[in-house]
Order: sequence, then C-alpha cells, then structure tokens
Amino acid sequence: MPKHKNKAAHPTPDAQPTLINRYLFPVTIGVLLLTVAAIGGFLFSSSTPAPVKPAPVSTPIAQPAKPVVIAAPATMVDEQQCQGCHTEQVKDWQGSHHQLAMQPATAETMLGDFNNVTFKAEKETTVFSRKGEDFWVHTPGIDGKNADFKVAYTFGIAPLQQYLIEVGEGRLQALGVAWNTEKQRWFHLYPGQGVNFKNPLHWSKPSQNANFMCVECHTTGYKRNFDAAKNTFESHWNSLGVGCQACHGPASNHLEWTAKKGDLIHAGFAVDLKDKNATVELETCARCHSRRAPLGDGYTVGKRLMDDYLPSPLTRELYALDGKIKDEVFEHGSFAQSKMFDKGVRCSNCHNPHSTELKAPGNGVCLQCHNTAGKTAVAGVDGKGLQAKNYDSIEHTRHTLGQPGSQCVDCHMPGKFYMGNDFRHDHSFSIPNPERASRLGTPDACLTCHQGKAGDKVTEQFKLWNTATALQAPRYDESLWLIRNGQPGAAHALYEQLQRSNLPAIQRATLLAELPLYPSEQALKLATQDLSNPAPQVRESAVRAISAFLPPAERAPLLMPLLGDSVKAVRIVAARDLLSVAHNGLGSAQANWNAAIAEYEDVQKSLAERAEANLNLAMLYQASGRTAEVEPLLRIALKRDPDFYPALVTLVQWLEASGRAQEAQALLEQSVKDHPDGALLLHTQGLSLIRTGKTAQAMPLLRKAATLEPQSAQYGYVLAVALHDSGKVDEACLELERLLKVQPANRNARLSLIQYYLENGQEPKAQVLLQGWKKMNMGDPALK
Repeated sequence: MPKHKNKAAHPTPDAQPTLINRYLFPVTIGVLLLTVAAIGGFLFSSSTPAPVKPAPVSTPIAQPAKPVVIAAPATMVDEQQCQGCHTEQVKDWQGSHHQLAMQPATAETMLGDFNNVTFKAEKETTVFSRKGEDFWVHTPGIDGKNADFKVAYTFGIAPLQQYLIEVGEGRLQALGVAWNTEKQRWFHLYPGQGVNFKNPLHWSKPSQNANFMCVECHTTGYKRNFDAAKNTFESHWNSLGVGCQACHGPASNHLEWTAKKGDLIHAGFAVDLKDKNATVELETCARCHSRRAPLGDGYTVGKRLMDDYLPSPLTRELYALDGKIKDEVFEHGSFAQSKMFDKGVRCSNCHNPHSTELKAPGNGVCLQCHNTAGKTAVAGVDGKGLQAKNYDSIEHTRHTLGQPGSQCVDCHMPGKFYMGNDFRHDHSFSIPNPERASRLGTPDACLTCHQGKAGDKVTEQFKLWNTATALQAPRYDESLWLIRNGQPGAAHALYEQLQRSNLPAIQRATLLAELPLYPSEQALKLATQDLSNPAPQVRESAVRAISAFLPPAERAPLLMPLLGDSVKAVRIVAARDLLSVAHNGLGSAQANWNAAIAEYEDVQKSLAERAEANLNLAMLYQASGRTAEVEPLLRIALKRDPDFYPALVTLVQWLEASGRAQEAQALLEQSVKDHPDGALLLHTQGLSLIRTGKTAQAMPLLRKAATLEPQSAQYGYVLAVALHDSGKVDEACLELERLLKVQPANRNARLSLIQYYLENGQEPKAQVLLQGWKKMNMGDPALK
C-alpha cells in the first residue's frame, strides 16, 4: 500500500492485499462459502452502556463565522511558485527526507555502488553497473532469467536507498536489494525468506509494484492512471518528493488570493492545517503515515481520511497485544492510542513538517508539556492532568543523564528495525512495565535493554519503584490478553472495555472486531451502540460486528441508516452487508443503498490493477445476478496476479458450479503442481475430492494444508470434520485440541470437540470444556 516514511525507501510489500481483502464479498457459489470463509475475513468479513465520549473528530473544512467566498476546485501549480513567499519553509524543506523522497536516477542522486559490483543473496545474483549516464541492474526477472534492467528512480536517502526499475507498460518495480547508506553496502530486504522469482515478495511481482504500493506518498499530486483494457500504467505526478501541495492541497486558488487578497476561505486552500481541531492535520499526515488501503486513485482534498482510505485497526499481525508496533505501521495507528492524541497534540507540535526534524533537541520536545511547572507551552493542547515534575532528572529516568535510558524516547518510544536497518519509534507513548510485559508477552523498553538475568533484576527493582496499589480500571492490554487467549472472564473483559467512555477510537474498533467471538445479547447491544459512534473507524467496525451477529434481514433495520453516512468507508461496508436483502427493497433507504453500492463498485474499478479488486467485482456481480461478468473478472484477476490463490479457487468452484467439473479439476491439479505448498490450493483440492466421494485421497491434502498453516481456523476445523466423518473420532478430537491451543476462542472448534467427546464416551472431558466455555462467555447463545 502506498505510504511515505521519511527515512525508509519502500513499505512492507504484503500490506495491501490483506487490507483490500476486507472488502471481499461472502461467496454464494455452493461450497465456496466453506472454502473461502477465512478469506472473507480479510476484507469485510466480517443494560445500556455508559455514553461514549466523542473522539476528536471534525469536518476537515472549518465553518467560518461570516459568509466567505468558496472558490471553484483548485488545481495543482508548479511548486516553484510557492518558494518566492514562503522562504523560511522552503529553506527547512530543501534537503529534507520529504523533498528527496523520490528522485530521478542521476549521478547526483544515486548513492549505491554501481561500479560493476556483484551481490549474491537468496540464491540470486545481482550485478550493479553503469552504462554512460544510466544505472543498470542485471538480475533475475519475473521469469527467473537474468536480464538487464534500467534504474529509473531512487527512493529515500538514509539510512537506506531503494531503487525503482522500469519494466515496460509504465510499470515501476521496487528492487529487493537496497543500499545501506550507513555501512556503504548492498543488502537484501528479505534475508532468509527464500525470495526468488517464484516468491510473491520478489521484486518483479505485483506486491512490489511501486505504481500502486509506493509512489503516491513519495510524490505530490500523484495518480496511478491504470488502463484496465491495456493493462498498462500512465502514472502522473505534479512533482517528485513530498512538496507543499502534498499536504496543503492544490494551490491555484491560493495564488489567486495572494494577488487579490480577497476573502477566500483558508486563503484559497481547501483545508486549514492550523485548524483548532487537530484532526485536520492528523488525518492529512495519516494519508501516508498509516497502514491503510486505498479507496480510489489518490485523495480528495478536504475529505475525511476514510473517504479515501481504510486504515487498519490494531490487528494481531500488525501490533503487539498492548498496541506497540509489530509490523510496519507508519506512526498514525500508534499515536491514535496515546494520551497525547486524546489531549489534542498534533504531529507539528513535535516535528517540523517541512524539515521533518524534531522541533527541539534531546528531551526538549517532551518538556514542552512534561515539565516542572506542570503546564503545557503548546497552544491547543489540553494540559489537564499534567504533573509538575522534573522529568529530565535521574529521579525520574532512573538512568544517568546523557546515558542510554535518560532520553524520553528510550523508555516511552521503543522501536524496531524495518527494511533491514531503518529504526522506527513506537508513537503510542506507553509507560514501561517489565512485570506486566513478562506476564502478557508484550515488548517492553526495560526488558529490551536488560535481558536475561538482568531483566529479572530490573523487573524486581521496577516493583520496588512502583508500589502504588490504587484501584485502576481494567487495562486494554490485559483485557485483550484474556480475549484473544480465550481465558475465563474474556467476554466480561471485552464488554467492560467497550463500555469505557475514554477508550481510544482505534482500540474500540479493534475490540469490536473481536466481539463476534463472544456473542450474546449484551454484545449485540454494544455493537449497535457504536453504529452511531462519532469516529468513522468505530462505525465501520461496528457494521462488520453486527453483520457477524445477525442474518441479513435482521441486520437491515440497524444498518440502513449507515447507507447515508458522511464517510465513504462506512457507507460502502453497510451497502455491501445489505446486498442480499437490497434487491427485495429497502424502502426509503433504497436510494441510499443504490448510491452506496455504486460507490463500492467504483472503489473496486479504481483498483483494477489489483487481483483482489477484480475478485471483489466478480463476487459483487455474482451476488447481483450479473453472472456473465463473473468468469472474465476471475480470469483478469489471475492475469493481474497468477499467484493470487483466492481468485484461482473461486474460478475453480465457479467452473464446477457451471457444470465444467473436468476443466475445474484440471486447473486445480495444475495449480497444486505449480504451487505444492499452497495451503489454500491443497485445502480446496481436498474438499473437491471429498465432494466426489474420494475421502481417502482427500485426507493427506487436508492434513498438509493444516500443517502448512497451523494457525488457520478453517484448515484445522475442516480436517477435524473430515476425520470425524471418516470414523476417526480420536484423530478428530486431537486435531480440534491442537486447534484450540492456538485459537482458544474458536467457538466452532470448541462446540464440535464437546460433541465429539460425547460421541466418544468422554463426558468428563466434554464437561471440562463446557465449564471453561461458560467461564469465558456465560451469555453465549450456543450454551442455551
């Protein structure tokens, strides 16, 4: 997914498919519901509580007190025109990571060693060389054969520089070998992962297509301009690098205002980044500094973030249990959990947005608010609750001044290395607690530095320093540990968290995604309440929770109001989840549904270069009765990415349902032959064999799929059912026991295991499992 990071060159390549897939339709092609249920979860899967405190939300365009002239939509201008008036800002910006985010490949911009240097990694050999003024790479391409490729652009300047390769059809691909600007050497971005031309992470694959994945946030005024008919890009940008208009928006009206000094709102800009509500600035930065999926080709100035992007909640793949960064998430998701976010702190309070540098050295940034006076020196920040203390002292830091541990970031902003050598700080500003971290298995600043026996000592010392026993509300991380580990009291902890009035919106959205594991009347009430939450990310997550609880006809009255939501991401998830009932009429909400489902369709068409989007369209058209368009779109999806298994599986089962079983089996067999470790393909072939009565042949395939991906609820559960139906009840019980160890909150596995125990004469085991279930969620309707 395209996003910019000052110091990094290229984002995690597998980010986008996971997020786009949250818009996957539930499939209605026979048994396909069973085989891709887990896939559907990628996209949209999918007493009165205390009132929810509104999260900091505002319309990006502040409403003026007096009538003003609102000009026609502005257009991009040459960035040079900004420099005459804004000399101070330009001085800061020049030479910054923002300015140099993307540059043409020239002798002045290329930092890597291209003097016929050979680099070997992941069983591939790459040679870097010069041909006149041009820079070339000799390396295996998409067919595995070595060829010469010209470097077109550089990405980033420090601590690494990555290179974009021209491969034809307007495509730019991000090379998987980068230049370490600190150690002056080449290195592979995915060491030890066996990344060759067959691997989805290979530089030649769709996951490394820079037109889609990267360039938007390394340029200003970017459009991908993908031509679906020609399968080509004509990508365009107003200027390379992150310039003035990347954040402030098109400046043509501003130039008009400078000439006339009229009364255009915000001096001709669509947004005021100095708006008293920090949301305007934060969502402007989040367009690139967040893990998110696009909902179109570029963004619309003045709109909310979720009109153009779908940000990720705190999933277990991206964040640690306590919300600290795990995979590469680009700041915003971390910061949205923090007390600073809640108090109105914005990015520019700490960072100079033009130079990208901190606004003060050392601990000076933090001391703006956390100081001996207990007062904030930052306008617009709520200082209530600040404690007067000398934070820049050994009494607070417990570390000698000037030594590691004495800086605020050392303890409150621990980080990780991404892309080999790029260190990113966590922005949730958590308070270290080694004792809790040890108990929950979460990262901790103290334990990162003090490891082994030293960690044990510091944990004991930490307990002595923190002897307060005041009662506190249950913590988010401790509750989430119970929830995700299926522990006694899990449902109560989940419901209790969702009734908190001060729960950050991103945490609330995350917990709503866990709610379907713990169904009850109270769970439904909580999800229903959050359909009207002021934060769009919460409303979007609440829609998916409601859809998991209720069949379409019952969810319709709750979701219909969301069809007219002010934010696109919420409208389209509501429309998608009402698809099966909308054709029977939604009364007064029908017009809103028609508009919202058209928006959903437009989103997928705007992402036509992606296999995921073509699969989504195929599923939409199948569910809408436009069956003639289904197969062509599935084949287009595979043309976009031959390794996108969900599209291949859907095509196989579409062919089966169309009476072309022989063609389907041939396609599936060849795919398994080409990808012998593709768990989804093996799983699908196993199910296909079971449907034809060849259970004995199916079992090794189902077992291998479950072995390849032991965390998959679908593969393990289906294997257990197949074993049970084959009369191997003991083996079925063992598989479900294994599955519950890795997914203790898996309701289907728990229910089936209880039934299998009873069938097998193991009532005591069934009772133990049943009692444990009651302790987890007494209100679960399955227990009644």
